[in-house]
Amino acid sequence: MTDFDVIVVGGGPAGSMAAWYAVKGGAKTIILEKDRDIGYPVRCGEAVSDAGLRQFLEPRPSWIASTISKIRMVSPDGSVVDTAGSALGYILHRRMFDYDLANIAAQAGAQVLTKAYVTGLLRNESGQITGVEYEYLGEKRTLTSKIVIGADGVESRVGRWAGLRTALKLRDAESCVQISVANVDVDPERIDFYVGHTYAPGGYLWVFPKGDGKANIGLGVVGTEAKHYKAIDLLNRFMEKAYPHASTLTMICGGVPVAKTLKKYTADGIMLTGDAARMVNPMTGGGIISGMHGGKLAGITAAEAIEAGDYSGKFFERYTKRWDKAGGDSHSRLYRIADAVDSLSDPDLNDIAKSLLKVSQEKRSLLKIFTTAAKKRPSILLDVAKAFAGI
Repeated sequence: MTDFDVIVVGGGPAGSMAAWYAVKGGAKTIILEKDRDIGYPVRCGEAVSDAGLRQFLEPRPSWIASTISKIRMVSPDGSVVDTAGSALGYILHRRMFDYDLANIAAQAGAQVLTKAYVTGLLRNESGQITGVEYEYLGEKRTLTSKIVIGADGVESRVGRWAGLRTALKLRDAESCVQISVANVDVDPERIDFYVGHTYAPGGYLWVFPKGDGKANIGLGVVGTEAKHYKAIDLLNRFMEKAYPHASTLTMICGGVPVAKTLKKYTADGIMLTGDAARMVNPMTGGGIISGMHGGKLAGITAAEAIEAGDYSGKFFERYTKRWDKAGGDSHSRLYRIADAVDSLSDPDLNDIAKSLLKVSQEKRSLLKIFTTAAKKRPSILLDVAKAFAGI
């Protein structure tokens, strides 16, 4: 007998979704979260699309800091390109959002334990993963299970312990810093993106409003440039110029994967999901919705494995196939687009902005922005068309 059918390591959106769908499928499930509170600390820009969120849940007013209907792009020379009315999106209160997702899983029957710091994997004599070792309030403990789902973020110690290759190339990771600030004059319905080496080499700078004169402002620098540029220095320079009277409420720093999904993210007794499996949008660095997708599919597969009595990596291939169908193929396409866009020089980006400014604002859209960029890199035109056609 085992303590649980499924142990989920990590209580973020991917982990909570995995637990929710595993328990809905009849699997006895627990989430182990290392921090004291689900949803804390927040390590995210907190932006999601309405359509993406509604694939899983009806948005709750308590989750929403700002409703987004406009997008602004700023080129290296300061040219401002405002798009036409954009699809609805939100800047979330991630603490509330993550907390409620874990509560939804708990209400469905999953157990949740915070301040449970996983320190290793258990294995039987044949090397099969059979649970986890963890520390809880200074006490070393173990839990046995049939399946472990690693939803433990970009670092994914669970993945490394399982022998999965999770290392990131420098070009596939960004060094990011974000501050949550007050006393800033921002449009509460618009998100702003600043592009080019002037602001964030190999990445971009963002301003996401959170209502009442507050915003999340941050940037990411691609790993190959991080030795030449410090993300915090670039952000401080921007803030001094753009928002000199802002008050900083919180600051977070860390790495964000902008890679293709791992080639292999399952093995006997284990699946990785969310950031741990590199299911982050490689073009934007956004991982909430894609993580929820991955978590859901991992949870469904785990429940099926428990019912079948088969916890092998071969059985888990159905999880990989489901991810490829749901988002894996589009992630590869977005990776190619991001790679091409990142190769554009500041003069290229300025030219693109000038071309877009010749188009009436009513006709500007994200598709128009990327098709204009594709003129500089024609090889990505088909990928752009497929990405925006949703195929």
